[in-house]
Amino acid sequence: MPKASSVEKSQSEIYHPSEEIKKSAHIKDFEKLYKHSIENREEFWADEAKKLSWYKKWNTVLDDSKKPFYKWFTGGKINIIDNAIDRHLKTAHRNKLAFIWEGEPGDVRTFSYHALDREVSKFANVLKSMGVRKGEIVTIYMPQVPELVFAMLACAKIGAAHSVVYGGFSVEALAGRIQDAQSRVLVTADGGWRRGKITDLKSIANEAMGRSATIEVCITVKRTDHDVYMENDRDFWYHELMGLPIASAECETEKTDAEDMLFILYTSGTTGQPKGLLHTHGGYSVYTSTTHKYVFDIKDEDRWWCAADPGWITGHSYIVYGPLINGATIMMYEGAPNHPYPNRWWQMIEKYGITILYTSPTAIRGLMRFGDQWPQRHNLSSLRLLGSVGEPINPEAWRWYHKIIGKEKCPIMDTWWQTETGGFMITPVPVMPLKPGSATKPFFGNEVAVVDEIGKEVKAGEEGKLVIKNPWPGMARTIHGDPDRYIDVYWKEYEKQGWYKAGDSARIDKDGYVWVIGRIDDVIKVSGYRLGTAEVESALVSHADVSEAATIALPHELKGNAIYAYVILRAGLNGDAQLEDALKKHVAHEIGPIARPESVTFVDSLPKTRSGKIMRRVLKARALGVDEGDLSTLEE
Repeated sequence: MPKASSVEKSQSEIYHPSEEIKKSAHIKDFEKLYKHSIENREEFWADEAKKLSWYKKWNTVLDDSKKPFYKWFTGGKINIIDNAIDRHLKTAHRNKLAFIWEGEPGDVRTFSYHALDREVSKFANVLKSMGVRKGEIVTIYMPQVPELVFAMLACAKIGAAHSVVYGGFSVEALAGRIQDAQSRVLVTADGGWRRGKITDLKSIANEAMGRSATIEVCITVKRTDHDVYMENDRDFWYHELMGLPIASAECETEKTDAEDMLFILYTSGTTGQPKGLLHTHGGYSVYTSTTHKYVFDIKDEDRWWCAADPGWITGHSYIVYGPLINGATIMMYEGAPNHPYPNRWWQMIEKYGITILYTSPTAIRGLMRFGDQWPQRHNLSSLRLLGSVGEPINPEAWRWYHKIIGKEKCPIMDTWWQTETGGFMITPVPVMPLKPGSATKPFFGNEVAVVDEIGKEVKAGEEGKLVIKNPWPGMARTIHGDPDRYIDVYWKEYEKQGWYKAGDSARIDKDGYVWVIGRIDDVIKVSGYRLGTAEVESALVSHADVSEAATIALPHELKGNAIYAYVILRAGLNGDAQLEDALKKHVAHEIGPIARPESVTFVDSLPKTRSGKIMRRVLKARALGVDEGDLSTLEE
């Protein structure tokens, strides 16, 4: 049998919150409120919903008459913009900073809630003048600039839906998403800045529009000011339209039904055809604001930085909608975390007095690679909480983040959730004891289990498939245009039980803490033993010389599969046969001889989606010399 892995070892390592954190937290007794939320699920969510602004109260909290197509707050009338902007204008929040934005070249723009309302209302009127109507889907393809957020909010304000496509996807990916959404209007930019270079978005948009028969109007934000092709009667400059009389600063917010479509968002497509997940105004508003407020203990004076991109669900829920509903001040940054130097983030935390940083393990490991001296040059004392999102965080990166960035005083909210879930599903709250690498426990109202191949719950500490046993307000309602696929992908396997299949493998320890291992696809079977890629990668990263690692399985005549590792070393180090041998021994020591890699290849970069997930199938295809498949989601 394999020895206890480094992930398992960290199960006995517990970090307790300070008395100060416990004293000021919104949630004082997690277990008590959790018990109430499970025993009285609909009452719990109704109480949270009452904290929002409704044009008309709902008739039914949860309608489960057409499972798995659950509906929440049916009969209710609400608009997410009434909660994210309009209601703040009637309070002192009117003049509070809503956004602080910094561009990669160093330019800064700020917007109060009043100014945000003006920009959103003006662009909403521009969209109306272009014939955009309730229920229509507008595609947005932009860099991380304020106008991206204005466009999203303007669509929601008039009852149209948005489909944000990350500003770096290929022509094929953009054209396919426009086609699927049948969009008539595209909002884009001439370009964006990334590592000091211009990303030419307009050229990609032009080519995609050439393949998309549905597009009639393209509105372009001028960001980089390089020459771009503009087609007469189709292409319009954003700044010119916003200066016309049509762009009035007065625009009424549409009264939408709780179940009206708010947006569709395509999963990154690491496997198969991208799926357009559909989210709605009512349940999503309640779920994102509740999870954001309780998990990150949001206070009026907080400066919140979710260092994701609005092009992903993390950005939708926790850059834009959740924080605005909660009246927070939001930080946004356009560019790369290490441009021009590896202290860019730490510099901004100090400059703007950021109190909460929420980012991915990929970003943490990438910055950790440059050593402790870069963050130690800056005063990071404004930070009171940290967060992690996107994939399981390996304990080594967790400890560095806690010690070097959080100065051992900032609890780390390690959140597990998906595009499909709309918001956090498994996560701590600040008063809970933490274990490095564990997403802790399910959020209020949620019950999860780890089950075997036949759906039977496995024993504590055993690995299996992660399932969610209940509906929740933030859940995607369907896959746009393909309800049958929604059932097949997420609900069919556990149809009898009525459980949602997460597609991840996990284990739950004796204390009830959940350890997400990774996608089911990311499990390697060696000589009959199942090893999570995350487990082997954590072992590699726990070696002092390793910054990042990816592992894949390749066929082996004796073992069935053998482990092949790809490793990025810390800055200034070079790999050789001696280090390769040392790393193999290190993994064997950490996990057991069964996990010893067959080969270790030293690389400068790994193929990743733009949301930071390693595309192991690309590594595998390259190793086997076969077709790499759809690469539209690759970062570079």
